[in-house]
Amino acid sequence: MDPGNGGTMMMMHMSFFWGKAYEVLFSGWPGSKTSMYVVALVFVFVLALLVEFLSHTRLSKGGGTYFVSGLLRTFVHTIRVGLAYLIMLALMSFNGGVFIAATAGHAVGFFIFGSGVVIN
Repeated sequence: MDPGNGGTMMMMHMSFFWGKAYEVLFSGWPGSKTSMYVVALVFVFVLALLVEFLSHTRLSKGGGTYFVSGLLRTFVHTIRVGLAYLIMLALMSFNGGVFIAATAGHAVGFFIFGSGVVIN
């Protein structure tokens, strides 16, 4: 399929599929190599873990001003939402492996940071 600019366009899946030849977040990434597919899955897993960390971390218990602590919490919230949107965009690739990596990252992150079992 020719998009009109002389290049080729990759077919987008509209349902879940299993395979390593897909694009996630960036054009041409991770490509079709198995090693890069694993890197992409680890990347999505770590992003989900980081979102859970930021969701369950309490900041500014010290004696700072309300304004400064409010700015810090707003900054952390903005980073968390941005990372969550990146995970959502990765999931829009409809790759089953990416879905499992994101779900597992959120589950492990919640278990470590949110459940109170590992970290109180």
